Amino acid sequence: MPVGSPGAGITLLWVMLGGALGAGLRWWVGAALLRQLQAGFPWATLTVNIAGALAAGYLLVRLQGHPQATLLRALLVVGFLGGLTTFSSLMVELLLLARHARPGLAVLYLAVSIAGGLSAVWVGARLAEASLRG
Repeated sequence: MPVGSPGAGITLLWVMLGGALGAGLRWWVGAALLRQLQAGFPWATLTVNIAGALAAGYLLVRLQGHPQATLLRALLVVGFLGGLTTFSSLMVELLLLARHARPGLAVLYLAVSIAGGLSAVWVGARLAEASLRG
């Protein structure tokens, strides 16, 4: 919905609500995984980015044609998944791995993030298509 159009304020509120919930979940996942796995590899960012890619693929297909698709995409994809996933954290963690003389781990993390995210968004879309058929 264009910024100046009627209803844009409501759409913005949905984006903000989803973003707050997604950011909260991201913090919770990060804290839980840090307690479980300790520091050393950015498991939390990898987890939320791949899970977010899966959810994005699923939702983008599943919401096609839904009467409230615009608001649901604003809430769930732009807001919630935008708050949950984070490209900036991925980049910062890659820089830190590289600066701490761990370039091999940095390359592995980047490769797994890209391959995992691409695979997850594809699987999410296929799951949504299957749910629409059955």
